[in-house]
Amino acid sequence: MMRALIVVDIQNDFCQGGALEVRDGDQVVPVANDTMKKFSLVVATQDWHPANHGSFAANHPWRRPGNVIQLNGLEQILWPIHCVQGSFGAEFVRELDTSLIQKVFVKGTDPQIDSYSCFFDNAHLKDTGLGDYLKENGVDEVYILGLALDYCVRYSVLDALELGFKTYLVADGCRGVNLKEGDSDKAISEMQEKGAIIVRSTEIKS
Repeated sequence: MMRALIVVDIQNDFCQGGALEVRDGDQVVPVANDTMKKFSLVVATQDWHPANHGSFAANHPWRRPGNVIQLNGLEQILWPIHCVQGSFGAEFVRELDTSLIQKVFVKGTDPQIDSYSCFFDNAHLKDTGLGDYLKENGVDEVYILGLALDYCVRYSVLDALELGFKTYLVADGCRGVNLKEGDSDKAISEMQEKGAIIVRSTEIKS
């Protein structure tokens, strides 16, 4: 069994003081750093939006974050401007040990469609190349942690399962946005129902 760790979107804008701060998001960083040391293959993802991205409330007159619109035929939650390409907010948080990351995959680069999953955009029209990369490297098991549990992590886990990977969610390495109370718990239940195995980082062997 070849396994890989996927570190999802541990970027400044999702951590303390960021534009789309996830509560206690910083607490995933030490978990990620410890967990990365246990894997011979580690990849990371970055939200990497153009400034004119359609998911930004600011790009729609009279709209505000949390509103829901139709974007290219898909329901789209509007967010604050975040993780703009080349900005400080899009950078990995300084405390994350990026020396352990072999390859970075960016997502959300098309202004017309959002991309929560690290494998595909939300309409599954384009892929990021991550699935092929993992398969080329003989990976059949993936462990996933990062931000945010109820969006990017959740969609990444569901797509990993669809692609046939044995998929583990590293629960203590994630935090959720929780736009609605209980969103994170619901996301974990859904992932489990679809076949994800929920683990804690301390249970993972080197």
